[in-house]
Amino acid sequence: MGAGRLMSFFFNLPVWIKPHLYSHKKFEELSDNLIEELKNRLARFTTEEPDISVVIPAWNEEDTLFRTLSSLASNQISNKVEIIVVNNNSTDKTQEILERLGVRNFSESQQGIAFARQQGLTKARGQYHLCADSDTLYPPDWIELMVKPMRKDPNIVGVYGRYSFLPRNTEDLPILFFYEKITGLLIRLRKLNREFVNVLGFNMGFITEIGRNNGGFQVKDIRKFDNAPGSSFVDESEDGTMALNLMKTGKLKLVTDRKARVFTSTRRLDADGGILKAFISRGKLHSKRLREYISGR
Repeated sequence: MGAGRLMSFFFNLPVWIKPHLYSHKKFEELSDNLIEELKNRLARFTTEEPDISVVIPAWNEEDTLFRTLSSLASNQISNKVEIIVVNNNSTDKTQEILERLGVRNFSESQQGIAFARQQGLTKARGQYHLCADSDTLYPPDWIELMVKPMRKDPNIVGVYGRYSFLPRNTEDLPILFFYEKITGLLIRLRKLNREFVNVLGFNMGFITEIGRNNGGFQVKDIRKFDNAPGSSFVDESEDGTMALNLMKTGKLKLVTDRKARVFTSTRRLDADGGILKAFISRGKLHSKRLREYISGR
């Protein structure tokens, strides 16, 4: 067995992912039948009185957004769900694609992901608010599993989930595997006194009214989109800020069910110099913060 086949044997992606990759085609390469099929699946998520809102910020995502929408449109739902996309000044065909697929969408003129998420929070009509991203794929039970803890326990006002990376090739699989294992340990450590750091905007949710009333996603330092040139982390992220705001009222819950694990692109790691370099630099950063994660100081 060759090295590539061996890696694939040990690190297979879940079968639900494949249909949403569309054989790595661009949107303009999709047939009319495929586009119409996707539009029909998305029609279930245009209800006027939703229980749940799934909100996606987007900036120049013409060749990634439709895959995310496809994965969400394949979710098995027992509640009324709306999907909202907030277009944050895209200059490509993102808006054209949204219109063609019939997705409810809004524009945000102030540039930055915090502004886009805040606009989505303003427009959302559901009792529960789930945050998604344009470069991430969501499993068939994601919506139901993310909302379940908040329905079950009135003390839980926000949730967040686990994630894996979508590898570009089989050579990336081993390092991504170990990266995710270490991240899992860090998540457990940070739950002690820095749980808000665990909450990431592509895989989180909360009770809409509490999110609005407690300050929303408003921050001082605005983070760019991951696919924007020069994008970098800031000390005050919109997702961590929302988590802190939610904790003023109740508790957060880590959703550990493997059926809720999302798969996101490696573009953030690529922007940091590549997967291995990002792995090393982030390892150094987190090793310096271990005491803070454990003690809270």
